Amino acid sequence: MGKSSLLNCLLGGRDLANTSKKPGSTRLIHFYRVNGEFCFVDLPGYGYARVSKETAAGWKQLIEDYLLSRPRLALAILLVDLRRGWMEKDLELKRWLEFHNRRHLVVATKVDKLNRSEERRGLETLRQTGAEGAMPFSAVTGRGVREIWQAIWTTQKKS
Repeated sequence: MGKSSLLNCLLGGRDLANTSKKPGSTRLIHFYRVNGEFCFVDLPGYGYARVSKETAAGWKQLIEDYLLSRPRLALAILLVDLRRGWMEKDLELKRWLEFHNRRHLVVATKVDKLNRSEERRGLETLRQTGAEGAMPFSAVTGRGVREIWQAIWTTQKKS
């Protein structure tokens, strides 16, 4: 759902994170140090990746183990494709983050693929279902990058 594209946009449009049209290309944990101050971490996706159930279960365990073993983790960013809205796996991860008291930010991706009224309805649905601060983002236009950075810096200062 564009994790690597979001990382590239946040890091100034540089192609540091490999992107692909095929979901599920990120299969390992990738670390990106930012200005020597903190790290972005790109974890494997789970949404539309066409992988075996065993591989998907392994990724889920890898993600959970990583998130639980990082007490200094300041913020998890949960991406939701706004064209599709919440998928059950998104909601499962959101509930998991909440259960484990992990701060998270919901970022609504692919907003450039929707007209204004579709975007407004999609964001309202996300917000009504527990993502009050959901932020729209487009890797194509860069929309939302400044606001996401603002949320990251605000959270970083609280940690």
